[in-house]
Amino acid sequence: MAAMSFRGLSRPNASCAMGVSDESKNTFMELQRKKVHRYVIFKVEEKKREVVVEKIGGPAESYDDFVAALPDNDCRYAVYDFDFVTSENCQKSKIFFIAWSPSTSRIRAKMLYATSKDRFRRELDGIHYEIQATDPTEMDLEVLRDRAH
Repeated sequence: MAAMSFRGLSRPNASCAMGVSDESKNTFMELQRKKVHRYVIFKVEEKKREVVVEKIGGPAESYDDFVAALPDNDCRYAVYDFDFVTSENCQKSKIFFIAWSPSTSRIRAKMLYATSKDRFRRELDGIHYEIQATDPTEMDLEVLRDRAH
């Protein structure tokens, strides 16, 4: 399809698929299978039309470290490996996909992340839960605990 024109600016069609870098897929698999990462934050590189790894959190990093690594005014995708103990005293782990879209981010960024989320999410096989968050309270640690149990 041809590019759409908006006030004289040439823009790619919003439905164009966003690619996923091999690094993104491989880093997610390391988190899922090898447990070498606590979290991974992904960023859409608009010029490359690709989702890439922005930051990796080591296994010793806390949930607070993860939340602090998310930008205050820009969108991101993230996966977080949440460890918990069940009521039967079993150690478990669940992987959360978090679509971070703070209300202070640019409308263009919100649209870009919203339109590419489903395809990116499908590339990450093994996600247990998904959370959409526009402020930190929507992805509080208690929210993860409630969803995981």
